[in-house]
Amino acid sequence: MALSRLSSRSTGISRPFSAAFSRFLSTDTTPITIETSLPFTAHLCDPPSRSVESSSQELLTFYRTMALMRRMEIAADSLYKAKLIRGFCHLYDGQEAVAIGMEAAITKKDAIITAYRDHCLFLGRGGSLHEVFSELMGRQDGCSKGKGGSMHFYKKESSFYGGHGIVGAQVPLGVGIAFAQKYSKDEAVTFTMYGDGAANQGQLFEALNIAALWDLPAILVCENNHYGMGTAEWRAAKSPSYYKRGDYVPGLKVDGMDAFAVKQACKFAKDHALEKGPIILEMDTYRYHGHSMSDPGSTYRTRDEISGVRQERDPIERIKKLVLSHDIATEKELKDMEKEIRKEVDDAIAKAKDCPMPEPSELFTNVYVKGYGTESFGPDRKEVKAALP
Repeated sequence: MALSRLSSRSTGISRPFSAAFSRFLSTDTTPITIETSLPFTAHLCDPPSRSVESSSQELLTFYRTMALMRRMEIAADSLYKAKLIRGFCHLYDGQEAVAIGMEAAITKKDAIITAYRDHCLFLGRGGSLHEVFSELMGRQDGCSKGKGGSMHFYKKESSFYGGHGIVGAQVPLGVGIAFAQKYSKDEAVTFTMYGDGAANQGQLFEALNIAALWDLPAILVCENNHYGMGTAEWRAAKSPSYYKRGDYVPGLKVDGMDAFAVKQACKFAKDHALEKGPIILEMDTYRYHGHSMSDPGSTYRTRDEISGVRQERDPIERIKKLVLSHDIATEKELKDMEKEIRKEVDDAIAKAKDCPMPEPSELFTNVYVKGYGTESFGPDRKEVKAALP
């Protein structure tokens, strides 16, 4: 079934699409069964089935959203090099299957909290490109009003709680959100995400202990891209089987480059967490960029390693092959879609560049409790610079 026979339909993924993309969406919701690339490896639980139910609509939406995420991150790379983005900037290209697969398995009542590699998770939760680029460039229309930057994206109305710059500190916060969900009887779960670099932190195990004691609906997701900054996992962890690290908490190892494996694992984990309490998911994934924009990413790994992953495991190419093999679209139609994505990203960047910077008074908002009459002084501690409301 080629795209010439496809028509408009709303999608189950969490963000609105352009009118131009609507012609690419299928009305055909006939189930398609897809086998995950690799079997799941389980700890203290029975693994889910490798057969995942999907549809033409979902396959196209996966492809389009992941391609948009990839293009967005590549554009952020260029903006950083042009000094339009300042400070820290951590890119997600290569790991898109984790964001898209997780989103397909949950609802907006379910919460997500992560570290500083957060742009694509924000987009998956329903954020707009304009909010992304405005925040990256420190503009008023950014998701954090231009004051958070790359590491501090938030979308509270979609239960996305950041965006945190302190390594591992989001894990106890995520368990706290799960406690609130259980206390309020929300019938929702929290996906608390961290990397292999944070997996050895004591606060993670303290939080996991509380989650297990109280049977909290907490799902700890280790995005194992195999390098904590520039340190390979085998140099930092005596036991790099992170899905087993919970000991008394069940775990599942997942091919994090396969969006459908992630979808199946997250659905399984949500059901488990609501009924039995916490579970750990280890997503075996890979980042193409360095740890951050200050890291070339090629001093502690070879270029052959990076290109080998691109050729053999790239998450977008995997979805593309499924789209083509099920005759959902042709190569030309997918290229047309990619051109639209480029234009959409370029338009969002241009709009964000025209957006004003925050007012200087914004420096003092969201910092102090209102009504205390706090005063801000200059460096000599004599001249009053501002009186805060």
